[in-house]
Amino acid sequence: MTGLVIVGHGTRSAAGVDQFAALVERVRRRGDVGDVEGGFIELSRPPLTDAVGALVARGHRALVALPLVLTAAGHGKGDIPAAMAREQERHPGLSYRYGRPLGPHPLLHDALEERIDAALAGADRAGTALAGAVQADTVDRAGTWVALIGRGSTDPDANAEVAKVARLLWEGRGYAGVEPGFVSLASPSVPAVLERLRRLGARRIVVAPYFLFAGVLPDRIVAQSAEFAAAHPDLDVRVAEVIGDCDALADLVRERYAEALGGDIRMNCDTCAYRVLMPGFADKVGRPQRPHDHPDDPVGHHHHHGHDHGHAHDHGSVAVVGGGPGPDDLITVRGKALLDAADVVVVDRLAPQGLLAGLRPDVLVVDAAKVPRGPSMAQEAINAALVSHARAGRRVVRLKGGDPYVFGRGHEEVQACTAAGVPVTVVPGVSSAIAAPALAGVPVTHRGVAHDVTVVSGHLPPGHPDSLVDWAALARARGTVVLLMAVDTIAKIASVLIEHGRAPETPVLAVQDAGQADQRSVPARLDEIGAVATREDIRPPAVFVLGPVVALSTTGPTV
Repeated sequence: MTGLVIVGHGTRSAAGVDQFAALVERVRRRGDVGDVEGGFIELSRPPLTDAVGALVARGHRALVALPLVLTAAGHGKGDIPAAMAREQERHPGLSYRYGRPLGPHPLLHDALEERIDAALAGADRAGTALAGAVQADTVDRAGTWVALIGRGSTDPDANAEVAKVARLLWEGRGYAGVEPGFVSLASPSVPAVLERLRRLGARRIVVAPYFLFAGVLPDRIVAQSAEFAAAHPDLDVRVAEVIGDCDALADLVRERYAEALGGDIRMNCDTCAYRVLMPGFADKVGRPQRPHDHPDDPVGHHHHHGHDHGHAHDHGSVAVVGGGPGPDDLITVRGKALLDAADVVVVDRLAPQGLLAGLRPDVLVVDAAKVPRGPSMAQEAINAALVSHARAGRRVVRLKGGDPYVFGRGHEEVQACTAAGVPVTVVPGVSSAIAAPALAGVPVTHRGVAHDVTVVSGHLPPGHPDSLVDWAALARARGTVVLLMAVDTIAKIASVLIEHGRAPETPVLAVQDAGQADQRSVPARLDEIGAVATREDIRPPAVFVLGPVVALSTTGPTV
């Protein structure tokens, strides 16, 4: 018979570890699931690798891996599959079928109902009712409100499942109402739910932790409920037990095992934030599956989780986002979604500043401006800020003007994050090298006119020892040349290009503040552009485009 490995997240609570072990033993004693082992992906012993190794040692080459989690969030969608993939590398020929998370399920709803009834009967989690308790047999459900408190996740699909369970628990069971809430990472919080119920007129509330086993977060629910009850002595507030090791949970494990064997797992992918772009969660789309490092796993001894933030496991990430050429509405859809989800925004001077006004009030904005001939934030300081905020568990957006990989030093920031072990992604932007000419009516390529375009940084003049540009070769080219950061060097550049063969009459267009209300375009010949730029007081940000395509401009000069 196919072996079963029950995979838990792990907890620092000894009681929680004992309850997990008791459930594994309960399933094993039943004898109808075959060979059974259980292990954790982090924090607790035994590690998953030991559980899989034990089954393999007993001859199993095909397993069912069952995630012992209530909702389909990051652990079930990414962490556990990645950990099992690592076990397959360790045990060549090993295959496994993956079970689906436990909830929502009627067996769990019935178990929750039993825990709520037990709390109403006086078996409160804290030993006694927290305030104003009445005896069990005088309590009726019609006068009882339930606060169903889940773990909370940065995965909206998982949070929605808790809300679904709350509704299913309410329907047909006679409670005055059931309101969902979360103890970590999501809203509403425990105190917020209790306050909502109080304002709805509740006088008796049972706080029902939607947790399998004891742990730090269920203890936090008790503490926050007790604190609220003490501040509102007119309320009867009680806390139910967690679901815990029980026959109903073992029955559900067996059911999920049978589903996996039969290939019937019915995963819901329609609202999965890792597959579908959900508003505010663009950073999750396509995120790779990575295993957690368990301290007792040979590959994981170097990595330990403090988790004073409540086991978020979204350890923070950085998105290097190109904001486009300046206008707020020229950022990409994915870039805007990441910005909306950000906790910290490290922003450049040339990034679309108007987008900052739409950020949530709690978002930290870090000014990383580099002002020509003015104050600037050192690149090393920018790198350090990205890493430190991500390591603090925050979603960081590095918002840059144009495209981060076109003279934006974006890859330096990616390298810094990668070296620090911080997850990082890049979102391309519309480069001003293409956008500025286009906004001035100039195509950088055109059939029969220009078949090549060269984008050049002009921040160093020709002849500078650090310049990497072959200006002589550039002068011999016939296509379009786009110069960025060349306001101070355009006269010298034009002179060298002419010296090496570019026609003096080559048309040039200077485009300043592209896309903004005060955008202006100043035309000139190549042999005149230096003087014209000085006379017209061209200032950064400005782009110079030169070549025959300039003659195709559909708009006149806007001086």
